[in-house]
Amino acid sequence: MKIVSYNVNGIRAALNKGFLEWLNTVDPDVVCLQEIKAQEDQLDLELFEKAGYSHNYWFSAQKKGYSGVAILSKQKPDHVEFGTGIDYMDFEGRNLRADYNGTSIMSLYLPSGTNLARLEHKLQYMADFQDYINGLKKEYPNLIILGDYNICHQAIDIHDPVRNKNVSGFLPVEREWIGNFMDSGFIDSFRHFNKEPHNYTWWSYRANARNNNKGWRLDYGMVSEPLGNRLKRSVILSEAKHSDHCPILVELEN
Repeated sequence: MKIVSYNVNGIRAALNKGFLEWLNTVDPDVVCLQEIKAQEDQLDLELFEKAGYSHNYWFSAQKKGYSGVAILSKQKPDHVEFGTGIDYMDFEGRNLRADYNGTSIMSLYLPSGTNLARLEHKLQYMADFQDYINGLKKEYPNLIILGDYNICHQAIDIHDPVRNKNVSGFLPVEREWIGNFMDSGFIDSFRHFNKEPHNYTWWSYRANARNNNKGWRLDYGMVSEPLGNRLKRSVILSEAKHSDHCPILVELEN
């Protein structure tokens, strides 16, 4: 099973930059999208069906042009869960899950903490999300949570850890939370295979950051520990340039 996760920073903009042509070359089984910034009725779903993803599911924010997640799938899932049932999360379209023969795949878009109010919102979300996942794992132990976590875990995951130590995305409280999240039973699949520095998934549009590789690793494929023996590879697909993020790929043995 080959799974791609991609914060597209607007699916309509990504489509205009050749997203589907790129997707055909990578040919994943399941695609988790974040920050789609569109409602389902604003999209030509036939484009995705022609690309082989006849089963596509969209969970948009109530606010138009904002947030939202999606899952594109070649195979019909056994079940699709829209949201978490926690209102303030679901209003912003941040969680979508599809289940396949005992394996559950979630597309996650965790909030950013761009100002004090949003940072408080993010911290509340993180705490409530951990509680939600603790319960979900009891029913779905084979759980994969892919997406934009908006957090760099370690100094190795950010180009300038010293100057960014007080910036949301690399705050001690955020780093502690994502470390505890992994300790609760998840494998950071990329670091499972790759311990090297300078591997990022997001770059600012300013100051030629991407060409200079001054980035942040914000996107993760978290794989629950019972699936650890099925992990085949996990890579960052930095050649894809349809967004300020790049996609990640996780592959598991069937």
